[in-house]
Amino acid sequence: MIVRPYGDTTGDGMVQLSFTLPIPHDKRAEGAALQLAGKMGMDPAMLVHAKQMGDGFTFFVVYGKVAHLVDTEKVQVVERDFPLLSAKEVNAAIKRRLRRRLTVVGACIGTDAHTVGIDAILNLKGIAGEKGLEYYSELSVTNMGAQVSVPDLVETAREKKADAVLVSQVVTQRDAHLQNTRAMSAAFREALPAGKRPLLIVGGPRFDELMAPELGVDRIFSRGTTPREVASYLVHALAGGSK
Repeated sequence: MIVRPYGDTTGDGMVQLSFTLPIPHDKRAEGAALQLAGKMGMDPAMLVHAKQMGDGFTFFVVYGKVAHLVDTEKVQVVERDFPLLSAKEVNAAIKRRLRRRLTVVGACIGTDAHTVGIDAILNLKGIAGEKGLEYYSELSVTNMGAQVSVPDLVETAREKKADAVLVSQVVTQRDAHLQNTRAMSAAFREALPAGKRPLLIVGGPRFDELMAPELGVDRIFSRGTTPREVASYLVHALAGGSK
């Protein structure tokens, strides 16, 4: 199916774009913003918002028409390849297949101090009406919190005999999330033999789910992931599914 952006009327190709330029706000800055939008294929482009952001920076919002089309048949995504289970089903599958509790260690690594994501998945209170993994009786959860070093994460995972390691990365400046993830996966490969390594799972709003093999992890979860999805995946990957 071929689709084009929708703005005011169906198929008009109108899109809205926001960005910041490292120049103070004046008429020349507004012209620069429109020139950039034009080079990006917006024709015509209209400036709908401009605001000074501190010394020497201006934030812009532009609105305009693009000629690009999207073929939805050629879009590549990671489809969920496991059933979405209830907490009761997750617990039953772990008890039946593993005959012990499934151990999970979670953390925000590097300098990342944003624990909202990892807490939403792990903590009892959860998110969006779903309880976190601490709620599941057959899961043993250790939340190491923020700014955890990779060596400390590896050591804790080894000490707890973790089946899975969950890492959240929100800070993405200069691709810090990618560098940290590669460092983590390399550390686990170096510290533990293939058959002894835990499942490595990362999540965050700026990850591309297709990059899991490149980053050396088993699964990437992007924005909007719920504790139930993660728990269901753990059963799928570690406890042989729900049957």
